[in-house]
Parts: sequence; structure tokens; C-alpha cells
Amino acid sequence: MRASPYATVLADGRIRCEVCPHACALADGQRGACRVRRREGNAIRCDVYGCCSGLAVDPIEKKPLSHFLPGTDVLSFGTVGCNLRCRFCQNWQLSHFDELTGQSAEPQLIARRAREQGCSSVAFTYNDPVVFVEYAIDTAVACHEQGLATVAVSAGYIHRQARADLFAHIDAANIDLKAFDDAFYRSWCGARLEPVLDTLRYIAHETDTWLEVTTLLIPGLNDAPEQVRPLAQWMYNQLGGDVPWHLSAFHPAGEASDRARTPTAVVHRARAIAHEVGMRFVYTGNIADPAGMATSCPDCGRMLIERGWSGPPRNTLGADAGCPACGCTIPGIFRGHGNASL
Repeated sequence: MRASPYATVLADGRIRCEVCPHACALADGQRGACRVRRREGNAIRCDVYGCCSGLAVDPIEKKPLSHFLPGTDVLSFGTVGCNLRCRFCQNWQLSHFDELTGQSAEPQLIARRAREQGCSSVAFTYNDPVVFVEYAIDTAVACHEQGLATVAVSAGYIHRQARADLFAHIDAANIDLKAFDDAFYRSWCGARLEPVLDTLRYIAHETDTWLEVTTLLIPGLNDAPEQVRPLAQWMYNQLGGDVPWHLSAFHPAGEASDRARTPTAVVHRARAIAHEVGMRFVYTGNIADPAGMATSCPDCGRMLIERGWSGPPRNTLGADAGCPACGCTIPGIFRGHGNASL
């Protein structure tokens, strides 16, 4: 467990962890807000490096990614801990635990397992890879050596240098944009909004990483039209209308277990608002909605990638990612990694 490069010694003798905007200043033995990064002597160390809470083969659409190697499998893995404290977390058991009793999994083992399982990519998911950034980077390097793509599923709450180092090795990312409201981030997530917006702008404009965004619509918190529209407008203005946006229905979890599930009509309303603003690829999640799961041509409306709850998607995109009906080119990465045969 090597020392983290993302650390600065302060004048009072504490060491500041510089992985994320919390910038935790730690005395010897103290842990950061994520509870898995710890000061040991004169260094910050990641206690979950080389440890894995589980390995599972998933369809890439489950991440969710709709414009990145559709129809292929991804090996998903994560650790525990998170640098956000979302009271509505849908993966509460992993993100809010700080002790890992899972299996040992060095970076090369993960890459080898992905190849053996016929996967085209490896995803850093379940909990946020920001808290195990050194492990994620080393695993990404091992994956690329095996011809595998890499995927990060993250809340985007990361400091600039760690961010640059991580996304230099990431082929696709799905970033949670939880709301367009700093007060929401402070009271419900224990974080701030602007660093997340900065990460989204950075990925979209300063990296080669394919970007998709997810927003979990929570009844009474962030699902009203007057909350959805400015978020959609910001995405259109800052990221562009071609960035796929996934609008997912909430189910009761964590400290929000008393809240109702998101009505299907609310998800459909949010999707309609996004389309009105100019977002061209808007998907629905956690509801039965074949049209909202499909990739359709934004010019002529033809269904190009049909998705269901089970089985691989039916992909009718042309070899050049063009619509067979009108020739419109669909943005994304549709072939060319690992075991992909699209």
C-alpha cells in the first residue's frame, strides 16, 4: 500500500488529502471524509487498494452507458467508501461502509478476469472510484495493456490533479449530476455543486473520455419542472446537446426510505423538458419504458438501438454509426475495443 501522491504537508503538521474538494487535513491515524483514505506517518494511504467488494459481469447498458460499445459485457468492480454522503444513496451498503472484507484483487488479476469472461471493458463502479483513485488508475493501465476499455461511474467530486490523472486512463464515464442546486448538494449529499459541474466541463472539453450523465429524480427534492429545466439548460449550454442524459426513477433507500418511488409520468415529463431544451439523446431508467431505453435518430426518429430488460440490444446502426434511413451520424463509441464485435 504505497503513499498517495495527492497530499500536501501543512504548516501545523497535518497532511491534507488532495484527492477531492473536501481537502481533509489529517493528523496521524485520522481518516478522511470518505473513511477509506488515512494518514499513516507522513503519508496518505488508500486502505482499499487491491481489495474488491465484488466482481460481476454486466451489460454495458447497466452502467448506464448507451453510446459506448452497446451490446458488450463489462466487468464491474468496486471497493467500499464514498466521499459523498448522499442520504438517498441507492448503494448504501457499500458507499457508507469503511471496512472491507472482500477478496484481494490486484490490477492485473482484474484485467485478466475480464478477458477470461469475454468482456470488452472494466468498470470502476458500485462505490465511487475517486476514493480509490490510485487503484483505479493502476487497474486502468493493466486493462489497456490487455486491450480492454475502461469505464468510470462517479459523482465527479474530485480535485484537479487527481482528476487529470484518472481521466487520462478512462475511455468512458457516467457522471451523476444529482441536482442543479448547491443547497441540495450541501444538505443531501454533504458536498458542493460547482466541483461536479467543473468535472463535467473538464471531461466534455478537455479529455477524450466519452461522457454520459445520470440524474436520479427524487420526488419532492429535484423532480419539479422548475428544477429540471435549468439543469437541462446548463447541460445543453455547457456540455452540448449530444451528451446522453439518463433520467432514473428513485426507489426508497438509505435515509430517504420514507419517500415514494418516482412516478413514471414524472420521468416522462423530465425527458420531455430535456428534449424541449435541445438535448438529443435522453434516456429513462428504472421504469418500464421501451421508447425511453432506445436510441433513436434525432433527425428522422427511426429507432436505431432497441433495448429491453433482458437480452442484448438490437442494433441497426450502420458501420459508420449512421442512421440507415437518413444518414445522420450518431455520436458515441460503437466499436473497436477488446472483445467487441459490433
